[in-house]
Amino acid sequence: MDLYTDDYFMGEALHQAQRAAAAGEIPVGAVVVCKQRIIARGYNQTELLHDVTAHAEIIAITAAAEYLGAKYLQDCTLYVTLEPCVMCAGAIYWAQLGRVVYGASDDKRGFGRLGKQVLHPKTALMSGIRAEESRQLLLNFFRRLRT
Repeated sequence: MDLYTDDYFMGEALHQAQRAAAAGEIPVGAVVVCKQRIIARGYNQTELLHDVTAHAEIIAITAAAEYLGAKYLQDCTLYVTLEPCVMCAGAIYWAQLGRVVYGASDDKRGFGRLGKQVLHPKTALMSGIRAEESRQLLLNFFRRLRT
């Protein structure tokens, strides 16, 4: 029996997204879970690091690979508050993540525009977990930028 649920782990990703927002970054957060344990966390740091590739997913995948001492993450689940972009979907593919769970959809930049085949064929996908909270974080962030 699983001690924690997708809802719980997405809540942890939302905490990372809140950290991003507090740092003036686009509020996207991610955690990588292996055997019901969070092994890596990440949030957008593109402004801080002056690096367009410093997305939450990339940071979390890199930390998870370092933690496990392995480049493949077949036994891991990535929880991310926003549908990954094509760049992050490529990293998810190469890391061979076993499962990806995301909150809000991204109709403009999400990998879904190209289809699920962008991910590794063995990667299971789930969307919509705490999507409204994820979407509201993004809306509030961009609303504050415009005022």
